[in-house]
Amino acid sequence: MTKINPRVDFAFKKLFGSEENKDLLMAFVNAVLEPEEKIVELTLKNPYTLKRFQQEKVSIFDIKAVAEDGRHLNIEMQITDQLGYEKRALYCWSKLYADQIQEFVPYEALRKTIGIHVLNFNLLDEPEYHNVFGVLNLNSKARTFTDLQLHTIEIKKCDGELSHVKTALDRWVTFLKKSHEFGSRHGASPFQSDPHITKAIHVLDTLFLTDEERDIYEGRQTWLRDEEEAIRTAEVRGIEKGVEQGIELGLQQGLELGIEQGIQHGRLESQLMIARKMKAAGVDGDVIQQMTGVSASDLLL
Repeated sequence: MTKINPRVDFAFKKLFGSEENKDLLMAFVNAVLEPEEKIVELTLKNPYTLKRFQQEKVSIFDIKAVAEDGRHLNIEMQITDQLGYEKRALYCWSKLYADQIQEFVPYEALRKTIGIHVLNFNLLDEPEYHNVFGVLNLNSKARTFTDLQLHTIEIKKCDGELSHVKTALDRWVTFLKKSHEFGSRHGASPFQSDPHITKAIHVLDTLFLTDEERDIYEGRQTWLRDEEEAIRTAEVRGIEKGVEQGIELGLQQGLELGIEQGIQHGRLESQLMIARKMKAAGVDGDVIQQMTGVSASDLLL
């Protein structure tokens, strides 16, 4: 069993966003991109270091990098659902794109910017765990404005069955989902032929955290467990409420609508529950909104 859960955003940044593990980030990114888009080298723009962590006290552990051909990348592990995540993903992309140029620098200097969002929740009504977004001409369906590219990787949609693993991305997502089953204590990894995942397992097995880092990691780990349990509880309650509403309407359509509304209500209820816990623990309001989508005004309702 690996000691550290790589789905916790803090650990994800330590694993993939450190200079000594840059090869792991490159391997993961290349597993996400199409073969013709693969990168051969990259530069980390915000590498994780203890000094940077202590100075900045960052709350969002994203990874920014620039490929050798000038493409900009933003890789983020999002551990919790939040309202308006689609808009947040576009905002993060647009900021990274716009920040490439300063005053008097021509627009031609802008380079393709790629957002990769690894999600510990289901966001889209799509069966595939990996989806790619860009801009299309609605008439011809041709790709246009190709500087925009967004990837979503919804870990929970990957079933984790080793017999279904076929691609490099399948291996990485299975590793992220089931890392607790790998490691030196469980014998050889089923991915021992993949040197990058073998290294990632070793890094997690031997990763040293300072007391300060350990407190942050364990806090986020506990929060992740509480959030998942809150969502399960709220969705069950929401479904029960939806069923009751549907029965009262006495129609199949009403039942289906009631269940759907109940699920949505349950999710909102769980986010508010988590946000209130964070507020009670003294977490800054801006951080609460970033992580849950719940604003300070919502907490006053």
